[in-house]
Amino acid sequence: MNTPNAIKVCFKTQYPNFCLDLNLELPGTGITAIFGPSGSGKTTLLRCIAGLQKPQHGELSIEGEIWQDKNSFLPTHKRPLGYVFQEASLFPHLSAKGNLQFAMKRAGKQLSRKDGGVSFDQAVSLLGIESLLEQYPDQLSGGERQRVAIARALLINPRLLLMDEPLAALDQPRKQEILSYLDQLRKELDIPVLYVSHSTDEIARLANHLVILEKGRVVTSGPLQDVLARVDLPVQLGEDAGVVLEAKVVDRDTRWHLARVAFSGGELWVRDHGVAIGSHVRVRVLARDVSLALQAHSDTSIQNVLAGTVAKIAPDTDPAASLVQVTIGESKLVARITQRSLEQLKISVGDALWVQIKSVALV
Repeated sequence: MNTPNAIKVCFKTQYPNFCLDLNLELPGTGITAIFGPSGSGKTTLLRCIAGLQKPQHGELSIEGEIWQDKNSFLPTHKRPLGYVFQEASLFPHLSAKGNLQFAMKRAGKQLSRKDGGVSFDQAVSLLGIESLLEQYPDQLSGGERQRVAIARALLINPRLLLMDEPLAALDQPRKQEILSYLDQLRKELDIPVLYVSHSTDEIARLANHLVILEKGRVVTSGPLQDVLARVDLPVQLGEDAGVVLEAKVVDRDTRWHLARVAFSGGELWVRDHGVAIGSHVRVRVLARDVSLALQAHSDTSIQNVLAGTVAKIAPDTDPAASLVQVTIGESKLVARITQRSLEQLKISVGDALWVQIKSVALV
């Protein structure tokens, strides 16, 4: 990457039963998701970046500005960052507006962003909390508190926003509600975000870049689409394995309530969610919803059938199955098929075949 606006992280520290040892260069814009099994070091990484934990050996720079190295260590209160935890952690004696004003006072003492950052009205509007400003934390739902907490983090005027499973404590309806706000933040703001999550649904919807950790080390790091399309990862996603495609809505079939989206490699029919023609969307195709055929079939209920070429084959976590990566134009899809099917069809790398997609979801 080696870009001047990159986030450069190099930490090494030994704990009694765990070692964090990683060297990362991350984009200075967009959302970078940090993913991995429990105990892989995701929260430890964020706490080290925040200065809440000091690694034995650590180097950290943001847009070329050194926050720590072997000769210096910027304390947490002087690091221009926002931190959103699983629990909102609002000041109970202050109203929602009071919590936001507290953040602005901190930002006023040490303006973090050269452009002045996010304004009060902008933060309130982005998180949809206009009607909540006079209420106190104990009068708010969990989702409302978290939206206020995110707005508060933005009003610190951070150069970096850390989010540690911010939706983990919420029920599914509240998660979906906040996801729409986070998606809007991703589109409208240029503040880099490091986002820890166990949810592939959240990652598929929000992330631009994906880092996978295991036992304190980096398994892989790269653009979301590239990482999810890999079939050779030691940390496998099981039933959540699949790819994300950037697409554009190009047509609508009102009779069948379907929309047609175009991506770099072809077109797909998806359920019509009312998204305007011309809009850019993300679609997710799970490996379990993809089957392979040696010939094109018209006598099938599957409407999305594309021509592709086998790029890679790898064993799945299930010993009865394999993952097959197929190239379609400039894009990649992944299919999970049984070892028996792989043998019967005699599929191998380089083969031309047909990809049948049972289900596609907008995210």
